[in-house]
Amino acid sequence: MQQQSSVGTRSLSASRAEMSEILMPNDTNNLGRALGGRILEWMDVCGAIAGRRFAERQVVTASMDHVDFLAPIDVGDVVTVEAYVFDTGRTSMDIKVDVTAERPSEGDRRETITSFFTFVALDDDEKPSPVPDLVCDSQEERELRDAALQKRREHRAALAEEFE
Repeated sequence: MQQQSSVGTRSLSASRAEMSEILMPNDTNNLGRALGGRILEWMDVCGAIAGRRFAERQVVTASMDHVDFLAPIDVGDVVTVEAYVFDTGRTSMDIKVDVTAERPSEGDRRETITSFFTFVALDDDEKPSPVPDLVCDSQEERELRDAALQKRREHRAALAEEFE
């Protein structure tokens, strides 16, 4: 990431965001499965909430890493999107966003998507604004941060191999 900020610190847990939706017919393709664009929209919104909580100001999406749809999401599934800040720069935040789908009546819950977003904090003039430094107050938070950093490195290495 970029050079660190000087606006204090915030914990990983301060950024956590979760939202759930039932996948309805209007959010599906002709096979009754989730439209990728709808899920990406939900991921962007959840990531923005995590970023706003962390930075305590408005944020904008700067980038989204490669996205793989690992498992289908079917009409009627409960879709849960979870996000948290795992790394910061001077004005930017890296946010891990995970999507799971579940069919509660069948006890079925599956991971469907993981991606990494970068958001930039904005001041009142809509210019990039410093963000707090990330601190991990517990072993669980350190493990989440470290796992996200490792998974992102693996994603990037795999992409680099594809384009060699």
